[in-house]
Amino acid sequence: MKLPMAAILCVAATAQPGPKHYECRRAAHPLKIDGRMDEPEWQRAPWSDDFLDIEGAAKPAPRFRTRMKMLWDDEYLYVAAELEEPHVWATLTEHDAVIFHDNDFEVFLNPSGDTKNYFEFEINARNTSWDLFLPKPYRQGGKADNSWEIPGLHTAVQVSGTINEPKDQDRGWSVEMAFPWKAFEERSGHGRPRSGQEWRINFSRVEWRVETVEGKYRKLPGKEDNWVWSPQGVVNMHVPEQWGFVRFVDGGAGLPARAGH
Repeated sequence: MKLPMAAILCVAATAQPGPKHYECRRAAHPLKIDGRMDEPEWQRAPWSDDFLDIEGAAKPAPRFRTRMKMLWDDEYLYVAAELEEPHVWATLTEHDAVIFHDNDFEVFLNPSGDTKNYFEFEINARNTSWDLFLPKPYRQGGKADNSWEIPGLHTAVQVSGTINEPKDQDRGWSVEMAFPWKAFEERSGHGRPRSGQEWRINFSRVEWRVETVEGKYRKLPGKEDNWVWSPQGVVNMHVPEQWGFVRFVDGGAGLPARAGH
């Protein structure tokens, strides 16, 4: 018997542990976005749990480690990620290309927490990005709006190794992003949060298997791996009710609390 999508999602949700939680601390100073994460503020920010398969812990563990951390201030939401990868490659260089056709890192943000009016951002190891907005999930008839852009966005990538060079083995790549709060206001009605507020957020990594042909990487046929922070229960990132909870807090390790937030 073939179950309808709603029933599949219900079964997946009941089989999954609850969504992940992360406490996002306030940065004491604006961060330099260079992909390195070597500032004291980043050192005080906690790492997330290592990413799991998109369907959950019952599936095989990811072959390579992925983890993220976050900070915030009055102007930006800061996101940083570290992706272990022995063969770093990327081909896409045009903004708003379908970035997950390369290996990528993805951010999903639902400021209201009601699974409506959410944002998606994808980036590859060449610092090429794709930003889009959805009024509701695809399964509910939502259509992606690629015209949505993020004015004031800052991103940077650092490769620990040599990109697109199969002759050596790399350690991986890291990405650092600063999302301006103002970018979300018009479409979601939500800008900078107050201390104590929560957003629904998730992160995904798409990983393709590759081979070397005539000195270049080539994707192997078949499906990609999908590794995420808060497992979805199904191979579908557009189930916002399964995204994690991110709580914005003042203070933190070594940081003073700010009055009035």
